[in-house]
Amino acid sequence: MTELPPLNSLRAFDAAGRRLSFRSAAEELGVTQGAVAQQVRQLEAHLDAVLFERVPKGLAFTSVGRSYHNRIAGVFADLRAATAELKPEPNKVLISVTPTFAAKWLIPNLPDFTAAHPDIDLRIMATERVSSFHSDGIDLAVRQGSPPFGASLDVTLLFRQSLIAVAAPKFGDKRDAPLDPETLAKQPKIHDTHDQWPGYFSHLGIQDQSSRHLRLSQTSLAVDAAIAGQGLALVSRFLVAQDLEAGRLVEVGAAWDAVGNDFYVLMPRTAKNNATVVNVMTWLTARSAEDA
Repeated sequence: MTELPPLNSLRAFDAAGRRLSFRSAAEELGVTQGAVAQQVRQLEAHLDAVLFERVPKGLAFTSVGRSYHNRIAGVFADLRAATAELKPEPNKVLISVTPTFAAKWLIPNLPDFTAAHPDIDLRIMATERVSSFHSDGIDLAVRQGSPPFGASLDVTLLFRQSLIAVAAPKFGDKRDAPLDPETLAKQPKIHDTHDQWPGYFSHLGIQDQSSRHLRLSQTSLAVDAAIAGQGLALVSRFLVAQDLEAGRLVEVGAAWDAVGNDFYVLMPRTAKNNATVVNVMTWLTARSAEDA
């Protein structure tokens, strides 16, 4: 049986590898920089392999070190997740949302949440990937789509998908009325990964006649590009409510209620006994009702 290296050496290697710095690893572990360096040297001696190259600005992996760290970091992440499940942090709630939902709705509404629940530590995981309630330690998640999302989840509607065409004021009708469809069809368009424009024009019964298109990876970037005057964006009304109110954007096209792509908040049914998670869930649904 292969003898395992000392745990302290592995912890030092894990921290140094994540930060590529003995100094930063030492701050994380609460030890001296020399202690971290010594632990890594002991690990290298145990493995008879060089794991790091010492470079002027810190550390760089060797090919062996990078491969080994990928495995070790995963093991420590699993250990931390398993410990967190057994010993959850009180009043901490981790919510998974897309970057656009975070930037355009959740973060602007955080002052209201903090005022209502100053004792809750709300943590936001903003990512395009679908996070796992189990392995990522997620308490709540906002998803766009159509139920069912899973038999073990409670699902609550937050927002219907009501899409509107928006643009900087310079594109708007001087009478503050939406552009007629033919005029709208000729304007430059901004696309995100959902690319709802074809469905929108099909709904209007016309063809897009744009000569210029800008394609971006996130809806929030499309909104920002529209504010910057780069063309028309097609987005959910609630995501641009504040920009419309502030005059950064104007509505230039009729609304389209796209079916089957609404916004829901998901909560594991096992979380019903967690008052803190339920409080966040209740706030989300109440606040969204005000903005719907």
